Parts: sequence; C-alpha cells; structure tokens
Amino acid sequence: MSEGAAEIEKSPLEWARERGLGALADKMGIELVEFTTERVVATMPVLGNTQPLGLMHGGAYVVLGESLGSMHATLLAGPGRYAVGIDINATHTASITEGFVTGVCTPVHVSRSLAVHEIAITDDRGRRNSTLRITNMLRDVR
Repeated sequence: MSEGAAEIEKSPLEWARERGLGALADKMGIELVEFTTERVVATMPVLGNTQPLGLMHGGAYVVLGESLGSMHATLLAGPGRYAVGIDINATHTASITEGFVTGVCTPVHVSRSLAVHEIAITDDRGRRNSTLRITNMLRDVR
C-alpha cells in the first residue's frame, strides 16, 4: 500500500485525483482544483449539501475541510505513511444558499508525527463562510 506521492512519478494533483477523496466527497460533489505541497484548493456545490432551511449544512463544510486536510497531510507524510484525523474544529461565519464554495487548505505545522492545517472556505463572492482547523496524526503503513 503506497500512500505518499513522492514514490509515485506523478504531480501531486494527478496523485490526488487518481487516489480520490473518498465516496463521501464524491457524493458531495467535491472537485480538486489545485493540489501542491504548499496548498490544496477544491470546490463544492451548495445544491445537495444543505440543511432544512436551505442553507449550506455546517457538516458539509467539515467534510470539505477534513477531506482536504487529511489528503494533504497524507501527501506531506511521505512514502509508506498516511494521515489519521484526530481533531477538527469549525467556525461558521456566513450563510450561503446557492452557488459553490471554495476551500483553501494550507499547512500550519508539519512534523514527523503531526500535521495541522487551516481550511478557509469562501463563497462565490469571496466572503468567508467557514474556517476549519484539522490535526492529523502521521503514521507508518504496517
């Protein structure tokens, strides 16, 4: 089981698209736009990801953030290693009822054992809707 992009002769974006973000991210319509060692950018539609009032569901923001943070942490962990989320925090600051949101995930701290990322999620007008922080434990594949 090879997890780190370094042992695959592809760009990080090709590696991530081939690996995929998982079945839940697929159902939610998450699309990778950029994937480098410095950051990850992805979009997600509001349609299909709302709560009963028609607003983007807070859990949808969390799914977007965890998908991006965990995938990026796995890339940074390197060959033969993977990331496991151990903490996530989200603060929702604006509502949206239509269009798309964009998540930009950047590392805050990366060591041999931990990776911490911040994910800023904005709407089509550039207004921040949610800010997340995820901590992943980096482990060796057995």
